[in-house]
Amino acid sequence: MSGRVTAVSSSGEYSFTKPNRDSVRLLAGLGVEGDVHAGVTVKHRSRVAQDPTQPNLRQVHLIHEELFAEAGEEGFKVAPGDLGENITTRGIDLLGLPVGTLLRIGDSAVLEVTGLRNPCVQIDNFQDGLLKQVVGRDEAGNIVRKAGIMSIVREGGVVRPGDTIETELPSGPHRPLDRV
Repeated sequence: MSGRVTAVSSSGEYSFTKPNRDSVRLLAGLGVEGDVHAGVTVKHRSRVAQDPTQPNLRQVHLIHEELFAEAGEEGFKVAPGDLGENITTRGIDLLGLPVGTLLRIGDSAVLEVTGLRNPCVQIDNFQDGLLKQVVGRDEAGNIVRKAGIMSIVREGGVVRPGDTIETELPSGPHRPLDRV
């Protein structure tokens, strides 16, 4: 399975949305250079409050651009970077990837998928009612999170819009994504 990067975003300050950039540099074991969520240990405020020594499994946030079109059909206007993601993709079923999938992006960057983003009320603060578009329930009543996936940087490199993304599934039994 392959796809493309459609946008890259980062912010050095805690804010819900992140401005788009011409490129971002991924740093192995840390995340996006200059991004407030980069680091070996957790940087998301709620996670830091729980235990600041937890490993940062949320170094890079990816969202599939197809989600924006889906939300648009319900009257919402969402663009790359609006939901705080670092990399916006097209053509890859991010939510269907198993834990441990490697994403090879551009010339040298490699991300390892760690889990699902857990959408929070800040999404409704951005646009009222949008949270229900990115989290819901399936027929069995299980929670379905659609606000993207989280990853760690295995190999650094520069990522730009237009870069290709190649997936490499892990060996052995595949574990479905859960929130991290």
